[in-house]
Amino acid sequence: MTTDEILDQLEIMFPDAHCELIHKNPFELLVAVVLSAQTTDNAVNKVTPALFESFPDPKTMANADIKDIEDKIKRIGLYRNKARSIQNLSKSLLTSFDGNVPQSMKDLTSLAGVGRKTANVVRSVCFDIPSIAVDTHVERISKRLGLAKVYDSVEVVEQKLKRKIKRERWNKAHHLFIFFGRYFCTARNPQCNNCPFQNICKKEKLEKYKNQNK
Repeated sequence: MTTDEILDQLEIMFPDAHCELIHKNPFELLVAVVLSAQTTDNAVNKVTPALFESFPDPKTMANADIKDIEDKIKRIGLYRNKARSIQNLSKSLLTSFDGNVPQSMKDLTSLAGVGRKTANVVRSVCFDIPSIAVDTHVERISKRLGLAKVYDSVEVVEQKLKRKIKRERWNKAHHLFIFFGRYFCTARNPQCNNCPFQNICKKEKLEKYKNQNK
């Protein structure tokens, strides 16, 4: 199957694929994506309403007592480290970007706790800049569908997807892969018997590689 055929099929399966992190502006999404590391979007969405009610912008977040930030997000994993990250990135937004979330990859990744994945999500969702954010779902799906090698790093997966997927489909592809990985081709119990990609799936090869490299 071509990448277009794969995406066309995913569009049929998940016509409403979108960013599930609840946010009202780029700052809220930036913070939410940082908080989502090693936890679920659902868990993040449970803590952000109270967090953003108390600290709705970089200035209030930067000037907050770190313990107050921690208290708002303590239900998610690594909350102490994440509290420091979102406070430090808020300070950087104030000192370096006049309180605004920047759009360039270089500027975004200069912020505390912000890597390529987070930057790509913000660039794609908030600014409609063609981007492919590779999280655990996107990485797994890319390798299972043979769009990347089982041993490829996250950075290599991103570059391969950018080469194989038409630029105008990058932003949507990211969400389609996430929905497919989150709700169908899950890590532990994928719905293989009902999958339209059985003939190209590399799941067994990927699992073998993971087991050999534990």
